[in-house]
Amino acid sequence: MSASAPHPPYRVAIVGTGGIATAHAAALAGLAGRATLVAVCDTDGARADAFAAEWSHPAVFTDLAELLRLERLDLVHICTPPGSHVALAELCLRAGVPALIEKPPALSLADMAGLALTQQETGVPVLTVFQHRFGSAAVRLRELLGAGVLGRPLVAACSTLWYRDAGYFAVPWRGTWAAEGGGPTMGHGIHQFDLLLSVLGEWEEVTAVAGRQSRPTETEDVSLAIVSFASGALATIVNSVVSVRETSALRFDFEHATVELEHLYGYGDADWTLTALPGHDEITDAWARDREDRASGHTAQLAAIFDAFDAGTPPPVGLADSTVTMELVAAIYASAFTGQPVSRGQITDDSPFYRSMEGSGAPWAAAARPASAVSA
Repeated sequence: MSASAPHPPYRVAIVGTGGIATAHAAALAGLAGRATLVAVCDTDGARADAFAAEWSHPAVFTDLAELLRLERLDLVHICTPPGSHVALAELCLRAGVPALIEKPPALSLADMAGLALTQQETGVPVLTVFQHRFGSAAVRLRELLGAGVLGRPLVAACSTLWYRDAGYFAVPWRGTWAAEGGGPTMGHGIHQFDLLLSVLGEWEEVTAVAGRQSRPTETEDVSLAIVSFASGALATIVNSVVSVRETSALRFDFEHATVELEHLYGYGDADWTLTALPGHDEITDAWARDREDRASGHTAQLAAIFDAFDAGTPPPVGLADSTVTMELVAAIYASAFTGQPVSRGQITDDSPFYRSMEGSGAPWAAAARPASAVSA
């Protein structure tokens, strides 16, 4: 039986030509002809023109609806500020085109539910960029855990310790609840703890604190959480944009081995270490076997998406998976701002944290208001 013919290059558009769009265009270019960037769209026409000139001169649009009407597309990458993600994704779905959204996919659980309804109505998938799931070492870790080689997960630690100065937050939408949806919990650490969730599975309860230590923002600049999992594992999650020595780190302690990762914005196999319990050489052998050394990043996730398109299977990371991660984000804020533990499923449509990650309000915002305004 002969192998099936390769699929013609998938036709892709990028909406939003700011900084992260470059990573998307470079990832597409690195896929050996599997996809073609045929169009870009930005409300700033001059910026879109400059971006197109850098990336093989795709067609340029300033209106997504017009782009969707005139171009035949297989995938649209949404690389705009977070507040615009849902509306743009819904335009794509109603035009019959899957949307791949940069994190966070939406600003609230209510918005996620709205996207889910549109996905159900149209039958077209919404995908989220959670590229750390796709490095070969993370894939291997999940396989070994699933096979029982490592034993039960016991303890984990997840840290995203980054540094963003006042100039970073001078961009008007950054550090605001209305446009960015949150601080480092929402927009920075989310990649790292999404990877944590992809390994440890269903989370059950979170207890958290958050603070605005020094940055000129409405949102937090630091959060810390303790999370329990259905497996019985316990994990800590720290998210910061005030840490001068930047690092991203994960540590998993299983019954028979510890697996650790330290990197910054992306990892390769060399960034991981495994320490097996004495007498468990089979774990070390399994970890070293058949290493692909595929780095995490947009290229790895896009390859997985196009593999799924080729096979006619659901592409990763779908809305159900990203909603689990977004629910943890909401629960961290809810716990931090109410001082109470929050369980999975507790934030329903009657909770203020369902409609906004700010929920009932950050403690520092209340402290900054006059007493008469707080009591009003």
